[in-house]
Amino acid sequence: MTERTVGEIDSFIDMIRAACEDEEIKQILENILSLPDPDRREMIRNLVTELTNKRSPASLVEAIACLVSDDVASKAHEVLNQ
Repeated sequence: MTERTVGEIDSFIDMIRAACEDEEIKQILENILSLPDPDRREMIRNLVTELTNKRSPASLVEAIACLVSDDVASKAHEVLNQ
């Protein structure tokens, strides 16, 4: 099985689209994406663990987990600020 790219993860695309359409969601993501990379990675890892423990939908966990990547976070931040 080949690993999917972020562009193939529908839940990630939906999360970014929702942030572009909803100012509150956008602000939450902006706050996360504005953190220094090590802090953002730690926050995302903790959030993923918490969501997994709470049995949150796998698609939500997968979408948020994408933001642990510096490249993905940087691109998402760029898209949100267009």
